[in-house]
Amino acid sequence: MNIEGNTIRLEKSQEHLFNFFSDVKNFEKIMPENINKFEVDGDSFLFGLPGMPEIRLVLKEKTPFTNVTLGAASSKLPFTLSANIKEITENKSEVSLSFEGDFNPMMAMMIAKPLNKFVTTLSENIGKL
Repeated sequence: MNIEGNTIRLEKSQEHLFNFFSDVKNFEKIMPENINKFEVDGDSFLFGLPGMPEIRLVLKEKTPFTNVTLGAASSKLPFTLSANIKEITENKSEVSLSFEGDFNPMMAMMIAKPLNKFVTTLSENIGKL
């Protein structure tokens, strides 16, 4: 299952955005307003939203200035969430979120709508940075 967020243009350098996404504490700033739990532990964070199980994301991979990828800490729901950063000018960049998960068809059907909404909300909140 692949979900692509909207591409967001920001008046920030590619390096600034890379550093922002590399610090997992910053993900709290782009979470949905109705988040009811957010705890950071080293290179990972745990978050909870109403009606959903708590999820721990771990910093998996960083490619300087172009990509930061988080992955699920649990192998029960294997997925990644990537922030892809593209430089437009020295102080202007684009960010797009990409969600990739390996779910059985029944699970994919159940979580597709909430995940689309989640990725859309994260993208919208990136635009407010």
